[in-house]
Amino acid sequence: MARERCERLMRNSGRGVLATLHPDRGVDTVPVCFVVDGDRVAVPLDAVKPKGPSVLQRVRNLEADPRASLLCDHWDPGDWSGLWWVRASLVHTGAGADEQGRLGARLAQKYPPYRGQPFTGLLVFGITDLTGWSASPDRTPPG
Repeated sequence: MARERCERLMRNSGRGVLATLHPDRGVDTVPVCFVVDGDRVAVPLDAVKPKGPSVLQRVRNLEADPRASLLCDHWDPGDWSGLWWVRASLVHTGAGADEQGRLGARLAQKYPPYRGQPFTGLLVFGITDLTGWSASPDRTPPG
C-alpha cells in the first residue's frame, strides 16, 4: 500500500495495538488510543481508565528499549474486501512541553472522554517506517 494511504488510514483509525519489548517475555501488546501528527505518534497515559501499577509496564519496557510498533486495522467478518492493516515502526523520543500540549489537545479532540481529563503523561514516538496491506487497493472504509 502507498505510504500516503497508510498514513491516512492510521490517522483515521480509532484504536491501535502498541507493541513494546519486555526484557524477559518478549513482545508486550496493549490496545491504545493514539494520535498521529506528521511523523510523530502520541499515546496517552491517562487517569480516565483504571490502571494497575503506578508505572505501566509499557513505560518500563520503553525505558529499557525505545523501539515499538503500532498496528491499526479494519476488520469486517462479513465483507473481506474492506480488510486492511497498517503497521508503524516507532522509536520513543519524548517531547517538550509545547509539543505535549499540542498532542494532548489533539487527543482530546479525537477522543471525547479525554476532554477535561488530565493526562498523567504522553508517550511520544517518531515513525521510522510505515507499511500496510489492503484487500482492495482503492477502497477506504469510513472513518
